[in-house]
Amino acid sequence: MKLLEFAPPIDSAEAEALRAEVRAFLAVELTPAMRDDTSGTLGGVNPEFSRKVGRRGWLGMTWPKRYGGHERTALERYVVLEEMLAAGAPINAHYIAERQSGPLILRFGTEQQRMNLLPRIAAGECYICIGMSEPGSGSDLASVRTRATPTSDGFRLDGRKAWTSYVQHSHYILVLCRTRPADEMDRGAGLSQFLVETNTPGVSYTPVANLAGEHHFNEVVFDNVQLPPDALIGELHNGWKQLTSELALERSGPDRFLTAFRLLREVTRAIGPNPSERAAIALGRLTSHILVLRQMSRAIAGMIDAGEAPALQGAIVKDLGTTLEQELPEIVRLLMPVEPSLDAEDDLESVLANVIMHAPSFSIRGGTREILRSTIARGLGLR
Repeated sequence: MKLLEFAPPIDSAEAEALRAEVRAFLAVELTPAMRDDTSGTLGGVNPEFSRKVGRRGWLGMTWPKRYGGHERTALERYVVLEEMLAAGAPINAHYIAERQSGPLILRFGTEQQRMNLLPRIAAGECYICIGMSEPGSGSDLASVRTRATPTSDGFRLDGRKAWTSYVQHSHYILVLCRTRPADEMDRGAGLSQFLVETNTPGVSYTPVANLAGEHHFNEVVFDNVQLPPDALIGELHNGWKQLTSELALERSGPDRFLTAFRLLREVTRAIGPNPSERAAIALGRLTSHILVLRQMSRAIAGMIDAGEAPALQGAIVKDLGTTLEQELPEIVRLLMPVEPSLDAEDDLESVLANVIMHAPSFSIRGGTREILRSTIARGLGLR
């Protein structure tokens, strides 16, 4: 069996000074209404807040300066994101574009695409959603049927995507589609990625409400959508390779174990400074798990700084993190005589209800538990 190491990066004075800056910023800019907005799994959607974060230089932090970036380390970016998540800041508008779409464009896009898109993402003014999953495909991305057909002046896009988050707020959707028939020996071959403006004729979406009745997800339809040649990201038919590099960024961050952090904070507050033995054991276990996941996730940030592509490590962090988050509400209900209610005035009751409603999606988004464990088993040489 292959052994993996998660050696965390060494703490730096610069990173800790940045942490203090972010906390001071949040103390001023994060209003109670923003903090209490639990309508998104990573906080709410607030374009003005995203622009303020961009003006502080905290988006596109690791990118070259000529593309609007700041040439800082992945660990410094990690510190900013960690503080935003722990505080419940409304980062959903810019987050996907900054986390994975921007780095994808930086690595595989043309110079024109980089100059056009990256400075706007770094400014908190350009939002991108992801068109991967499809009805009948789920996490089996090699089976996608949305197709881009070459035309005399570009491509024609036809098909549909499911569970597309925040298309209603996004300027672009990054679409994974088939551009030539699948190879039986290599099902990922013949896929490509296109960046499609959401207001393009032929693009439409239908809201899909979650268990809490909120509109995050959408089913998106592409009906005879005409795309220019420069909508293609990277090489034609090379989408699978590009996608796997992107998924490492999607799966490895602190969002994979801090989504429900507010619930841990609220139950700790409710238990108080003199917990029972049972409560102390449960809180100690949860805290130790989060600290271990944090070390693993920070290690991946260090690997990214070193130019590595830690896709396997990212899958492990995502699987362990979402498992912990789904266990958290059940542990809280065992510890506290609390009745979850979205309308409750008590913070613990309302936050618990919110996490219960969102928890089923934790092990689906970014790859289902089954897909991740299959990936991990292959990567460790177990199958």
